[in-house]
Amino acid sequence: MKSLLNRIEINAEVLAGKPVIKGTRLSVQFIVGLLASGANFEEIREEYPYVTDEDIRACLEFAANALNSTDFVFTAA
Repeated sequence: MKSLLNRIEINAEVLAGKPVIKGTRLSVQFIVGLLASGANFEEIREEYPYVTDEDIRACLEFAANALNSTDFVFTAA
């Protein structure tokens, strides 16, 4: 499967360097948050018609890669 990460850019001039969908000010964090709150691809595209399914999948791929490269430490409460 071809990586979609070329659809994501990090530019210090855009949203203080947060990863965004290329050519927009929509952050990966924002799109993943919409999905987590129950929005589906169609609803996101309706609200932001310039965003494609591939852009949304790229956000998910970026988030998955970020989590894959992060170590988590759990402590007992």
